[in-house]
Amino acid sequence: MEHLTVFDALLFPSDGRPPTIVQLMTSPMIISPQQSSETTPQSRMPHPEVHMDYIAEGYGSRAWKYQLIEALDGMNRKFTNPYIIFYPTVSRDGMPFPINKCIREIQGYAFREETAWRGNIVIAKYHDNPFTCMMHASMADFPILKNYLLTHGCPRY
Repeated sequence: MEHLTVFDALLFPSDGRPPTIVQLMTSPMIISPQQSSETTPQSRMPHPEVHMDYIAEGYGSRAWKYQLIEALDGMNRKFTNPYIIFYPTVSRDGMPFPINKCIREIQGYAFREETAWRGNIVIAKYHDNPFTCMMHASMADFPILKNYLLTHGCPRY
């Protein structure tokens, strides 16, 4: 059995419920002997798909993408502990994911349907490298994430 490690992450549900803290599972990534070294920390594969409704089953990490948040607009320094946004890209039935009502409400008048966040969005926190150094997020991170989501739409996929 693989060694699973969990980290607290924020879930922005697509149905309009308020954001909540969820357990983001991670499992060890398989690395070939050529890629490994004794000084490199072990990479971990996050599993945000567990919290994403209508996501294609059996695709694993190919059913979602991620975007890094290293700073807010206007900041001259990067965050000490940046964030990683996981968003679904492949739905179970091939249809688009529903627009995320929670983020739509945050964006208010700035909302644009062509760059809308869709489906359940999971946001985690890390330091150094998102796949080796994840850490627990909390609701104290919400104001920073709200500020980011207010001014940034989902990347094109």
